[in-house]
Amino acid sequence: MTADQPMRAAFVPESGAHELVDLGDLGARLGGWRPRLVATDLDGTLLTSTGVVSPRNRAVMATCRAAGIPFVGVTGRGPRLLESVRTALDGEGIAVLAQGGYVVDLERDAVLRTVGMSREVATAVIESIERVAGDLVVAVEDAAEQAEAMAPLRVQHGFDWPYPEPAHLLPRHEVLPVGAVLKVFLRSSRLGEDELLARARGVVDPRVAELTHAGLGFIEVLPPGVTKATGLAVALDHFGVRYGDVLAFGDMPNDLPMLAAVTAAGGRAVAMANAHPEVRAAASDRTSGSDVDGVARYVEAVLALEEPGV
Repeated sequence: MTADQPMRAAFVPESGAHELVDLGDLGARLGGWRPRLVATDLDGTLLTSTGVVSPRNRAVMATCRAAGIPFVGVTGRGPRLLESVRTALDGEGIAVLAQGGYVVDLERDAVLRTVGMSREVATAVIESIERVAGDLVVAVEDAAEQAEAMAPLRVQHGFDWPYPEPAHLLPRHEVLPVGAVLKVFLRSSRLGEDELLARARGVVDPRVAELTHAGLGFIEVLPPGVTKATGLAVALDHFGVRYGDVLAFGDMPNDLPMLAAVTAAGGRAVAMANAHPEVRAAASDRTSGSDVDGVARYVEAVLALEEPGV
């Protein structure tokens, strides 16, 4: 991968990205509940399949903020892609990156959370997964320190990284740095991400590492307890909002902890029409696909409802 390769979308959506969903009687389903914060995944959710925020989605972000409702992006993208996240969110509010392991106040350029995993733990986890999944190709988000986290991704030859960015292409034995890592990516030449994730979870204790995938053809290994839910919690503390006051949107298994935390607390979790089957099953509601402004359509409908008692 080189810097002069053509730009391409990071995400290829599941079927349903252009599907329109009739929201029906949303007021009846919500009752008197109204959101105090909107939290959304980026790729496949807020972003279109070409990797941009549509004018309608961008307008609804501004509308929420003008109404005093913070709009938080919660993404698997690492800090190396911070500028793309900043652009997507108009440089405002809090951004949760690296599946929750790296949280940034965009307006103050302040890092609110960064969590790393040691080389020794990462090595042991990779070895455990390879015993049940066969040989894997590895890429690494570098150390939890700010300067190193902004460095190019460390990628084993043959990984086929989906984002259009420079990367250090390395032999396998040089991919893991000496110090801490934010997360590890594992790709199999013969197993899809769902099967690879299932096998990995069968041998990796969640007290050792968190495992997930974002629909990009590989799984991710994170420090224990690092999820979009725990990353979002940093933003909620910042704004003084509870999970039960959150309207959350997602499309892939990496969104499940966030959606589950919001639902369990009485908030609203919404799956995109192009969402993974597990996400559709877990969400409390469904909206249109990512290529037809699904986030905006749902938020607009919520904001149009009369306030309870009015």
